[in-house]
Amino acid sequence: MYEVPEPRYGEVMQEWTQPIDTGEIPESGSQFDVIVVGGGPAGAAAASYNALNGCKVLLIEKEVWPRDKACGDAVGGKSLAHVEELGVKRMVESTPHFRVDSIVFGSANGSEVRVMLPEETYEKMQSGYALPRVQFDYMMFKRANELVLESGGSVVQGFAVTEVLHEGEGEEARVVGVSGKFGGRRSEGSEYSFSAPLTVGAAGYNCPVAIMVSEGIHDEPLRDDEHFCGAYREYWENVEGFSGSSGPIEIHFIEGVIPGYFWLFPVSEGVVNVGIGMVIAEQRKQKGIRKSFKKMQKFVTEEHPRFKKRFANATLVAGSGKGWQLPFGSPRKSPPSFQPRRVAMAGAMCIGDAASLVDPFSGEGIGNALVSAKMTSKYFDRQTHSDGFPEESAIDYMTELWGSLGGELTNSYKLQKLVKKKRLMNWFVRRAAKKEAIRDMMSEMIASKETQTVLWSPWFLAKTLLLP
Repeated sequence: MYEVPEPRYGEVMQEWTQPIDTGEIPESGSQFDVIVVGGGPAGAAAASYNALNGCKVLLIEKEVWPRDKACGDAVGGKSLAHVEELGVKRMVESTPHFRVDSIVFGSANGSEVRVMLPEETYEKMQSGYALPRVQFDYMMFKRANELVLESGGSVVQGFAVTEVLHEGEGEEARVVGVSGKFGGRRSEGSEYSFSAPLTVGAAGYNCPVAIMVSEGIHDEPLRDDEHFCGAYREYWENVEGFSGSSGPIEIHFIEGVIPGYFWLFPVSEGVVNVGIGMVIAEQRKQKGIRKSFKKMQKFVTEEHPRFKKRFANATLVAGSGKGWQLPFGSPRKSPPSFQPRRVAMAGAMCIGDAASLVDPFSGEGIGNALVSAKMTSKYFDRQTHSDGFPEESAIDYMTELWGSLGGELTNSYKLQKLVKKKRLMNWFVRRAAKKEAIRDMMSEMIASKETQTVLWSPWFLAKTLLLP
């Protein structure tokens, strides 16, 4: 059990718009136990957990806080256990946020079903809060900064990793650190290098550590458009149908957007995250406005018969439109080595988006990011691995990672395939709206990902779908 020091904050509204003082910059050539590349939730958590294990950690973030991150902004129940364990939950709760009490699913024919999340079990559910990532990530990084500095480590911002350093080639290769520059890759600044027995890749879908692990050393593909999603989001004020600081989030599989989906996620009172996501391989098959998420979203908010009324008096927050990509954790048919792909090697482990762990049905990635972040502290021991994190431990990490998350990621992939079938989805949602047993099952699926296996049971199909 981690001995987590009490965070340095009181019962006051937390700030997320001020710079974060990360202390002195370490000298080039400095050695650490663990280097974490990426300061988002995954990297902040990995830095925190390893610092709590007594490691001297270097946490690297290429941006300077506060910084935004395009996302759907949902922080699910799986995340909240880690957020609380690290002392961040109360910080988050002292900022404006939206508490999710249910999920509305909509189908192409206009049918909707609202799946309730019982209040007493919010924190065990896969939906908990929704708040802008500029707030959530700030709190996670701020807390990591405290824990890393308290354990004798260092935190740097505005530092772009230009090279992942390694020794040896092929099966004998080992990651030994990173080098880079302050001010960005193209800056004229001096090159700094840092070394450690373990480097953790947490810098998103295009993380330099992930590229080195998969393509640089093992010649395995990092990207597969069948398992990558493109997404686009905007913030809107005063969207009809939302009020207060708690209520439903909405996911709609609608005409003009299928095989993707359209979402409405309130993030605070009066403000809604509005977006569209679609598997990139599917997007490339589209024509006209469906080729562009931005144009597709404009069509939905201005012309779609079910939504144009809801946006008639709403206001788009200027400059809030942003696109990004999500690397799904869905199982590959013939992976070169590990599922969902190779994410570790001697000297390195990748986590979160850098390890392709985004849920392929919901698009939620923070929960799995935090699970993998904590796992790095289980497999790395600063004394045992002082001469280098070994390949055997990297394999053990990848094996447990898929063993822990593979079942739910596989089930979510099946659900992703299911919702593309428009007629089946129309029938299912219409049936669920009328039949309490199906709504109860959906609540259980959200509460426990393992329960998704029930969906593929012949007994379930007979009991809840075929019987009157």
